[in-house]
Amino acid sequence: MSQQPVQTVSGKLILLIKAGYWLALLIIAAMVAASFVLLQQTMATQQHNNTLLDIVGTQKTLSQRIVFLAGATGAASRDKRPALVSALKQATAEFETNYDLLLKQTGADPQSPAKFDGKSIESVLFAKPFHLDYFSVGLIANGDRLISAFESQLSLDNDGYKGGAERVNLDASVANATLSGYAALGQRISADADERSEKLLALHRTLFYATLGVILLVALFIFRPMSNAILRKTRELVDARNSMAFIAVHDGLTGLHNRTFLTDHFDTLIKGAHRRRERLAVVQIDLDRFKQINDTLGHAAGDYVLVVTAQRMRDSCRASDLCARLGGDEFVMILNGAGSTEDINTLARRILAHINEPIVFQGTTILPGASGGIAVYPVDADNAQDLLVHADLALYSAKKMGGGNFSFFSEELRRELDYRKQLEHDIKVAISERAFQVYFQPQVSLTDGTISGIEALVRWNHHERGMISPGEFIPVAEKCGFMPEIGRIVISKAINEAAEWNRAGIAFGRLAVNVSGTELREHDFDAFLFETLEKAGLPPQKLSLEIVESVILDDEKTGIAAKLRHIRAAGVHLELDDFGTGYASLSHVNPNEIDRLKIDRRFVQNIHENGDNSKIVRAITELARGLGISIVAEGAETEAELDSLMAIGCDQVQGYSIAFPMPQDKALEWLTARMPKKAKLRVLQGSLS
Repeated sequence: MSQQPVQTVSGKLILLIKAGYWLALLIIAAMVAASFVLLQQTMATQQHNNTLLDIVGTQKTLSQRIVFLAGATGAASRDKRPALVSALKQATAEFETNYDLLLKQTGADPQSPAKFDGKSIESVLFAKPFHLDYFSVGLIANGDRLISAFESQLSLDNDGYKGGAERVNLDASVANATLSGYAALGQRISADADERSEKLLALHRTLFYATLGVILLVALFIFRPMSNAILRKTRELVDARNSMAFIAVHDGLTGLHNRTFLTDHFDTLIKGAHRRRERLAVVQIDLDRFKQINDTLGHAAGDYVLVVTAQRMRDSCRASDLCARLGGDEFVMILNGAGSTEDINTLARRILAHINEPIVFQGTTILPGASGGIAVYPVDADNAQDLLVHADLALYSAKKMGGGNFSFFSEELRRELDYRKQLEHDIKVAISERAFQVYFQPQVSLTDGTISGIEALVRWNHHERGMISPGEFIPVAEKCGFMPEIGRIVISKAINEAAEWNRAGIAFGRLAVNVSGTELREHDFDAFLFETLEKAGLPPQKLSLEIVESVILDDEKTGIAAKLRHIRAAGVHLELDDFGTGYASLSHVNPNEIDRLKIDRRFVQNIHENGDNSKIVRAITELARGLGISIVAEGAETEAELDSLMAIGCDQVQGYSIAFPMPQDKALEWLTARMPKKAKLRVLQGSLS
């Protein structure tokens, strides 16, 4: 065969394929259009049927309502009848309107032969056994006559029926017959709808399968391009899945593995170390000054420090080791085949030295400082959870030593862990028993000796170990999330006691209670506070909340700032505790947010000998006086310290030189003894002349 005939045949074949392709597309388009039209018809029919069924349901209800209102009107007293007649009139009119609408929507014709078909709507309306049209019209007519009769009795304006109500036949049998008719009509409408829907769906199904067949034929002609497109999309999906899988087990900022990956693979690493009879070291790392970096240089600097720290961790360890970021500035390194304690010590020292090198961010040199805690498998623990807990304890021990170094888990730390676990349990029990007590320490004016306030302090008298220092159990409670519950116990007891003093006329100035950021982050804290004040009967003006500088610096997103404004607007005073030890901006130290500053005890102790402390206290006092904010110094313990504070101009003080923290009975005695004495009248004996 010559080339020309072959090309001619190929051209004809291509033309035929194209013609078949476009023809198939036209057929598909026609089928889709027909399917769409059928779907629209189905939806319209369904909507029409739903409308009819709604009318039928309404008519059933109205038929019962008309009979009920007719009976109620007849039995009601004359003064109540007008309202019932009005309701009966409205129900009858609505029933008549709906019935006319039903006849219009169904298109039922009383002369139609369809009324002899037991499956038609006309048979229910105009034939036995329901005669719904007869009962509906009769119910409307009787209702109208009865309304006219009642209106005549009540001397209301009407031009209707003038006969007596006894002539009108309107009872439950009429309503029941009407109700039965509408129930049958609803069933008939539903049956007709189902039958029509089934026919439309069958036709729609046929079109659907036909469309699938044509699509299948078309697919045979475009299989290769479609296959290429599918292959391309599949590769894209695989890449997306791999990306999602990476994100799921890696930290988005640093690229290190995250807590999820560590949790899933830690046990595998332990089993491998056990199988190889090797040691495995868990090094938990925390940056010492990360919060200060965020507060002073911004979160961008903090993020940069985290990224650099993560890179330095990767550079310091081997490929077989695992680096993970737990969150915030907490990191973990799992060192496989760690070797002896001396080897681990050398490696940890090298890692920390590399991490602690200065970091330059936008021209600023940052010294983040990192501390590490080390736990070793199988020496310190044989499971992942305990190893992480022990490494965390060792980290805490390193931070207590000043930071910038590392510490190994030890038996002493194990005993501390056991003690802390027992302390956690005892705190839970104490919370359930509300065993925490409130001690009170007065605040007085050095000028006239008056009592300016009294601070509520939490104390815990353990049933076995006696008094436990707040410095011992509060850090544990904060770490375990118990402080909100403890705080509410202390606030409730302190407010109730202060309310008793207030009712007894005992002067105590203002009650001051410490509130942590954790408590303020509770969504209902302000509601709890106001409810407690109201129940106890203590005016809000008699209460002060002491907050530390880190709380007032908290981001607006936490809601703490708005909550504090809400509390202060209600009359409760706010005091900035431990002033001078944090990083509060002077923009927060203003009378619109703070009522009183509390100078930290470290500036008050030995103020008469330490010139720097004296200058700091003087500066704070002059700042507060200029802003119109009151001030109190805490921790005054000697006569010399009181004299120095008086000379500086800091009038209000609190400390052991004034009074020790006292339980409520002792505090009551102390306050009562310092109340001003009332003058007593003496009656002279003898003659009055």
